[in-house]
Amino acid sequence: MYNILTKEDLEALQKEYDYRNTTLRAEIAREKMIAAAHGDRSENAEYIAAKQRYYENNRRLGYLRRMIRTSKVADEAHSDECNIGNKILIEFVEDEEEQEITLTTTLKSNPAEWFIGVESPLGSAIYKKKVGSIVVVSSPEGDYTVKILECHSHGKWQDSTGK
Repeated sequence: MYNILTKEDLEALQKEYDYRNTTLRAEIAREKMIAAAHGDRSENAEYIAAKQRYYENNRRLGYLRRMIRTSKVADEAHSDECNIGNKILIEFVEDEEEQEITLTTTLKSNPAEWFIGVESPLGSAIYKKKVGSIVVVSSPEGDYTVKILECHSHGKWQDSTGK
């Protein structure tokens, strides 16, 4: 499985990885060396804190490496398709309720604010679909149906009439 990211997201991850792998890693190594010179490492709070920063940095580097390695840059969608960054008005067919969502990458998803990642069940169901499409969303809570009513892309709203 891969993570769909924008080119900007991927560049930001790579920039953070490069910084953590060079500059921050050297800074933490200096901190550990200075703290270790103070004596007994088992009771040395500065050394323990530097060691903790070292492990946290390594965990974050592992995460960044996996995200970069498993990422795929989002393809450009046609202007009549729902794409990353679009505001989309959907209708939950069974409930007859409408909701505006923003389709995002995994890095920027926040379901509580209706920023829906393209790898989520709802996001993957509407990603690159056209206005007017009716899709079935398979979620852990069960399947439900969604109709894409409007899509705001590139500065204008588009509805099922193409306006």
